[in-house]
Amino acid sequence: MIIGIPKEIKSSENRVGITPAGVNVLVNAGHKVIVQNGAGIGSGISNEDYQEAGASIINTAEEVYDIADMILKVKEPLPAEYGLMRKDQVLFTYLHLAAEPELTKALMEKGVIAVAYETVQDGDGLLPLLAPMSEVAGRMAVQIGARLLDKTHVNGSGILMGGVPGVPPAEVVIIGAGIVGTNAAKIAIGLGARVTIIDVNIKRLRYLDDIYGNRITTQASNAYEIARAVKKADLLVGAVLLPGQKAPRLVTEEMVKEMKQGAVIIDIAVDQGGCVETIDRITTHKEPIYVKHGVVHYAVPNVPGIVPRTSTFALTNVTIPFALELANKGYRKVLAERTPLARGFNVINGEVVHPGVAQAHSFPYSEVS
Repeated sequence: MIIGIPKEIKSSENRVGITPAGVNVLVNAGHKVIVQNGAGIGSGISNEDYQEAGASIINTAEEVYDIADMILKVKEPLPAEYGLMRKDQVLFTYLHLAAEPELTKALMEKGVIAVAYETVQDGDGLLPLLAPMSEVAGRMAVQIGARLLDKTHVNGSGILMGGVPGVPPAEVVIIGAGIVGTNAAKIAIGLGARVTIIDVNIKRLRYLDDIYGNRITTQASNAYEIARAVKKADLLVGAVLLPGQKAPRLVTEEMVKEMKQGAVIIDIAVDQGGCVETIDRITTHKEPIYVKHGVVHYAVPNVPGIVPRTSTFALTNVTIPFALELANKGYRKVLAERTPLARGFNVINGEVVHPGVAQAHSFPYSEVS
């Protein structure tokens, strides 16, 4: 199989779909890897690095899409790339189609075999291809939030995350106790903040309480308690995920209006539509940092792209075994064997095959046979 790696074109996206080590794995298995000229520069990977690993360098994205049987990316195709895709081409990347009706239609019209990293699910219900980027995003959310709380860039409240003796630390509220939320809590605790973490899963909250003890406050999720917690927050981190579905809007605009002036919202769920009502996708904002109701909003759907080298290597570590499975077996055999990878299929031959995507857009749903 010919696997193509185009250069990412999303705003502020410096990750790339593969590392030289990943190239080497695929080439040693008998596949051909083609990489667009300069695709790895943002992650500190040169054309020469890829060539030494066995890849061929191709000048343009048009050539990559034209030649490749499978496209391996990081982020979803943008409108400028829709016309490059073709029938029966396998696309393996983050898609988040529940928040992308136009992209979903384009994939259907093109007859693309679209496999989403974020819906690949193992037998325990875990999302192995989302985990490393969730780890990065959770940690970055607090780092970014700490910067936005100061007065350097926007209208932050001027609070130091850990406070100083005699002055209380920042109140950090995290909605969602999954991988993003747990990693956000870890960094916030390390910076000395007061941390409240909210989730519907009491078993998960019990686990975090056992791990962190009195360094965090755990709270069962409901509208009343969310409103109370949001009102006191200096930094609010949205870390809610429903695999393949739009994020539920748990924080209403009325709740945001009750927040402190200069408080900060970082909604990692913006890729899935956002769990905060006043958060909008970056595609509708020339600047992803904006102030609404006196609260600083950060609406970046590719937070791990801020640290592209770490993110690219972490991502390839987990995607390559699945990419190799797709390349070795072909998508039909993967589907027939019903491996964890089979759960990643979102669109096949013009039909939506993931129930969450179909429900989000009221599209017909075709169950994979």
